[in-house]
Amino acid sequence: MPQDMLVEIFRKQGEFDSALVEKRGLSFDQGTWIQKEVLAIIAELSEILDEVNYKWWKDPKPINQDKLKEEIVDVLHFFVSMCIKAGIGPEELYDAYMEKNAENFRRQQGETDRPGYAWTK
Repeated sequence: MPQDMLVEIFRKQGEFDSALVEKRGLSFDQGTWIQKEVLAIIAELSEILDEVNYKWWKDPKPINQDKLKEEIVDVLHFFVSMCIKAGIGPEELYDAYMEKNAENFRRQQGETDRPGYAWTK
């Protein structure tokens, strides 16, 4: 995703969050906000599970791709909102992601001192 798209996502989420706080009169400390965002993400992840037939004890139904996408986007909304409340902006998130992604590749390639990650093939 180009960084400018990520900037736009953060901008739009920030606008929404500000309006929500103002219109609903919300006021929580940072820790409470983060807890609420995490709980919302967990709830949305559960809705994703419902869409992809995780209940092996039930007859599967066709996956509704539009509903699946909607639930995944809901996770993104709450994740970005959590980033904003944690003081993480789009540039910092991008940089941290790129650094972690490179570290994950190094681990899988056996180029770190962390055991148990290296690809065997």
